[in-house]
Amino acid sequence: MAELYTKSWLEHNLSEQEEWQKDAFHHFASMIADPENTYPCIPGRQGFLSDNLRFGFTSDPRNEDAPSELASLLKAYGETARTTGKYASLVVFFKTPQEMISDYCVEDFESLFWSVLNRLSAIDEKEWPANIPTDPSHHEWEFCFNGEPYFAFCATPAHIFRKSRSFPCFMMAFQPRWVFDEINDSTVFGRKMKKAIRKRLSDYDHAPIHPDLKWYGQSDNHEWKQYFLSDDEQSPSKCPYTYMKNKLKSLRK
Repeated sequence: MAELYTKSWLEHNLSEQEEWQKDAFHHFASMIADPENTYPCIPGRQGFLSDNLRFGFTSDPRNEDAPSELASLLKAYGETARTTGKYASLVVFFKTPQEMISDYCVEDFESLFWSVLNRLSAIDEKEWPANIPTDPSHHEWEFCFNGEPYFAFCATPAHIFRKSRSFPCFMMAFQPRWVFDEINDSTVFGRKMKKAIRKRLSDYDHAPIHPDLKWYGQSDNHEWKQYFLSDDEQSPSKCPYTYMKNKLKSLRK
């Protein structure tokens, strides 16, 4: 059974974890809480420092068991997320063998990311939330699991120029949609936050701010394009998330 961990627990008990898990957490901590305070995602940094984040570890993302391990983490997280603080997020580190780190390019990790989401949805036992569109091309679509909508984020060892999406192992993060209730274009706080984050991104990355980074709900926004950003300014023309479409087709038969 996959387990959820707090920052404070890991800091005091990290010696009990496997070596790759120690390395992943240490790198994450040094990245998001760097002394110079340069990490672009201000809510993520605040969430880490205030112990709002939750962490999990899973096996090689190519493995058959990886989606069920991730499902276990997300189920447990969904039950407790609202008690963790206003900057809640679940960060999941996947065991990433050296051959993947050496041989996989950004596009390979991109395919893997969408494969994980599709396989995760395939074992989702709850109905898709009625208030969230099932078509990823809709501007109000968001990935959902176990009845909860999440913004999904991916970082990989292959990203070089987009430093904000670079990490030594394959990593995914899930932010509950309610976290953005006060961080959006309709609030002064949200607009100020966006301006500050974009300034940090511009300074942090060695690539231009990706054109797909927009507000949820904007008529020209597609959330799925923000989940996995390329190392340049390119983006797929079609959403690789196909499970819901296939499920709806099967229900109509």
